[in-house]
Amino acid sequence: MEQERRKTKRTDLESRLVIKRLDGNSGKEVTIRIGDVSKSGIGFECEEALQIGEVYEAYLTIWTKEVIHAFLQIVRIELQAGCYGYGAIFIGMPEMDSARIEVYQTVNGQ
Repeated sequence: MEQERRKTKRTDLESRLVIKRLDGNSGKEVTIRIGDVSKSGIGFECEEALQIGEVYEAYLTIWTKEVIHAFLQIVRIELQAGCYGYGAIFIGMPEMDSARIEVYQTVNGQ
């Protein structure tokens, strides 16, 4: 059995996220499916090939229907059936936004 290495709890969030690269090479927005979210990062699926180590701008719609503007750095990529699985960490997320995620986890006992 593999030991859990995550530093914070993860929450499944049925939401959609639109991201775009920051380097100016691509203004294309891509919709992704979020599998889990924590105050430090997210796991998601996407049909587009993204680059590990790259930073993307993101607009995350959370369970309260509020939109959190964040920057994500891709840290993990897995090839899955018909799409890619990604892990990303939040870069420079305001404490107020990460606290919203933590409060949701506390209230829902996750």
